This record gives sequence, structure tokens and C-alpha cells, in this order.
Amino acid sequence: MNAAEFDCEVAVVGCGPVGAIAANLFGQAGLRTLVIEREAAPYPLPRAVHIDHEMMRIFQSAGLAQAVLPLMREAHGHIHIGADGGVIRYLGSKGLPKRFGWANDYFFFQPELEAAMVEGLARFAHVALRRGAGLTALEQTPDSVTLTLADARAVTARYVVACDGANSFVRKALGIALDDMQFHEPWLVVDAEVDGPITFPDFSGVPAGAELSHLSVMLCDPQRPATLVPGRRNHRRWEFMLLPGERDDAMMQPAIVEALVAPYVRNARSRVIRAATYRFHGLVAERWQSERVFLAGDAAHQTPPFFGQGMCHGFRDVANLAWKLKAVLRGGADPRLLESYQPERAPHVRAVIEAAIGAGRYICERDPAAAAKRDAALRAAMGKPVVASASDLIPPLRAGVVDPSGAPGTGARFIQPYVAYRGRRTLLDDATGGGFVLLASSPGVLHGLSDAQRGSLDRLGVRVFAIDDASGVSAALSDDTGDLAAWFAAHDAAAVMLRPDFYVYGTARDAGTLASLIENLRAALAPTA
Repeated sequence: MNAAEFDCEVAVVGCGPVGAIAANLFGQAGLRTLVIEREAAPYPLPRAVHIDHEMMRIFQSAGLAQAVLPLMREAHGHIHIGADGGVIRYLGSKGLPKRFGWANDYFFFQPELEAAMVEGLARFAHVALRRGAGLTALEQTPDSVTLTLADARAVTARYVVACDGANSFVRKALGIALDDMQFHEPWLVVDAEVDGPITFPDFSGVPAGAELSHLSVMLCDPQRPATLVPGRRNHRRWEFMLLPGERDDAMMQPAIVEALVAPYVRNARSRVIRAATYRFHGLVAERWQSERVFLAGDAAHQTPPFFGQGMCHGFRDVANLAWKLKAVLRGGADPRLLESYQPERAPHVRAVIEAAIGAGRYICERDPAAAAKRDAALRAAMGKPVVASASDLIPPLRAGVVDPSGAPGTGARFIQPYVAYRGRRTLLDDATGGGFVLLASSPGVLHGLSDAQRGSLDRLGVRVFAIDDASGVSAALSDDTGDLAAWFAAHDAAAVMLRPDFYVYGTARDAGTLASLIENLRAALAPTA
């Protein structure tokens, strides 16, 4: 079967936020993409509410940052309140440097964000969205996947990315089991529109300058653990842990919901728009790839929401797949490149889920004596170095498409400062244009490259830049902030190779190690054409 005989190169199953950003990324990569969504209309109520700086960087790479930024509310981090009403943990981000070009935390209203992403698909003539198309079967051959829809129509694709949620039809059809990380807690989630300020209890120990209205507030109260999340404009979210004996259907009754929310809206009019009970889970699929089919987002993993990373995980999944599918379908890379997907992504997901479960266990503590010990221990640790953002829990890549030398910086996310480029000040990714990027601290390290090495860079589509290069050997960036120079110095590097998803493939300290870096990347991508 030749390429023209496929209905699409990539079929995306599900058009929630992960499926929508996947389709935008695949469209940006030039891949013929069909999105199959079983629901005839978008879901009208909010579910996910939080993203971090890496998600904004993904929007930036998809050409959507300016479209979604007005829909975001920049937040200032997290604060945890103990059983006695005092602060026990504060992860504030207000005023911190934006190392990756964007704020640490943003909150949004999901229907608005999904609409912006779906609207973004109209930019691509080679991307189509088919709504009201339920999937009933899939069958794989060595070179294709056939999807059967509820109306008996069939779709053939080179690859399938399943973004069809926690109850994924695709995952079940493939017989893929979930690894249960043993965390199951029942919570009531309440979304409301509030016209006026939120009323907070008189917490003690709130740091000077911390604005509770801009923080995610976690009430570690053994009487009833709860979370209050700031939304965009007048949207607010509460999460209340269900206590033993409380039934889901009873707790969702309007009178109960209003009584729980009432202490926070004493001085404001409010309208509940959704109240639903959930089981907060820690689950990870045992396999994320079955030949030509990949699981992404909640289809592959489910995390407790205590760090707000559930949707973020899914975005990272499809950003990882997007450049690899492009390399295979457009760059002639060996399809075995795609086998690096789960080895790269699963350790990230598991690290954050384990941290979220740890946080969940202490947030959900209901024994007063144990809660008092917890509060004392966390207060004693306050002021010591902590992560500034939940996404900082993600470790560097240790396996997959990273340079085997393991030089300093390998596998980490690269910074994104502002640079001067072609007469204007811009974020680094906008200057480089994305894709694979070789960035040198000075043009000197590039002078020793052979014609063969330069040819390899060209064939791999690597864009080459040097700081303050007036020689014309490479494209020149001006490091006005000094952040790039500081990064190179901290990692003893003269050059860095960046992957299309902003992770560091590897670093080189001189021309010799740079030559090895280029050869290792060529071997990793293993172009067959």
C-alpha cells in the first residue's frame, strides 16, 4: 500500500485537549491527520484547569501561544494550610525568573481552550476533524491500521494516536492492562462562577506578598481536606474530599454543594455550573505502544490532581510523538525511533504520579494526631530549597533519543530566554524556528566541522546558530540577557543540540566532542533514505 492509498498518515482518536493539541502539532509537522471524535459537540463544562510553562511552550511551537494566552490566568503557585489553619508549605512563583519563557502556572476554562485549539486546525488543509464518529474496531497490518466507525465506514492510517481518555476504547481493544499505583480517593469537584472576591479563612503564617486569590490553596484539614483553585475571570473550582459513609449521589445534591461552598462566597454572588464526584487515581498503562498504535494522555496514565499535571502529561506525550512521527514519515528515519516513546515518557509520568500520591496522602490525612505531626514536619522544612513548580519534579531523560555520552545537561529541558535576532527581541524558540537546533556559545566551535558533518546536519534538518557570530558561518543570536552564556558555563559546554520538544539531546565542550555528538544523533535517527 503506497502513501496515497491511506486516508491519513496519522489518525487521532479523541478530540479532547490532548487530541486537539496533537492534531495541531501533527498539522504543524505537515502530516496528513484525521481526528475522530465520538461526541457530536464539544463537552461544555470544565474538567482540566491548569497548565504550566512547558505547555505554553508547546502552544508556542504549534503557533497557538498568542491565541490561547488571553484565555489564561497567570497564577502564583501553591500554598498548603495545616490542621490548625497555619501555612505548612508554600511553593510561590511570583516574581521568579521565567527560565522557560513563560510563567510557572496558568489556569483556564477548558471549553474556551478547546475551542481555540480546534479553531487552530483550520490553518491546515491536511488536517480534518470528524465528529460524531464512534470507533467500534481497529485492526493492524504490518504497514497500516484500519479503524471501523459506528456507521460502518473504515479509515486507514499509517499510525494511530489514541487520546480517548481514561476509559479508552483503544486501550481496551488492544488488551492493555493498567498498573495500579494504589491510590484511590473519592472527591467532589465543584465549579462555580463567582461575581466578587473569594472569602478566605484567617490563615496564619501567610508569607508577605502572597495573594491567596492567585494561589492554589490546599486545606490539609483532617475534618475535610479540600482545595480551592483560581480560574480565569470569574471561574473558581473547589475540591472536597468525601468522608467515610458519604454517598456520591447525596454529595452532589445542590443543597450539600452550596453549603460546602458558602463560607467562601459570603460577599459575592455565585452560580454552581458543575458538581461531580471523582475517584482520584494513580494508574499507568503497562504498554503505551502496540505496533502502529500509541496511547497518550489519560488513555495511557491517570494521576491524582494535586500538582495539576494530568493534562500536562498528555501534552508532553503528543509533543514527544509529533517530532518522531515527522522524522519517520518525512525524514526517512527508522520506524524503530518510535519505540523510544514509552521509555522516555513513562519515567516522567511515574515520577510525578508518585510525588502527587505522596502529596495526596498527606493532604488526605484524617487522623488529627498524625496531621499534627505532619504539620510540624512540613513547617520545619519551610524555607529550605523546594521545587518552584510542579513540573520541576520531572527528571531529565535517561533513555531514548539522548546522547549516550551523558555529558552535563543531557536530557534536561533547555531554557528559553529572550534573544536579539534579525533586529528584534524574541523568545529563543521563535528565533530558531524549532526542530533540531545546534546552538554554539561562539562561532569558533563550529569552524572545525567537516563538510561531511555539515552535510549530516543538513540531512537531519538541524538548524545551526551561534551566539554573536559576525562571520556568517551560522545564524547569529545575541544573548542580551546573558542566560545562554550562564547555561553554557554551568554545563561546561561550548555547544548544545536541542530536540524539537526542547529537551537537550546532548552537549559538547569542543569541536571534537561536537563531531561525536553529530554522529551519535545521525545514528540515533538512523535515516533509511
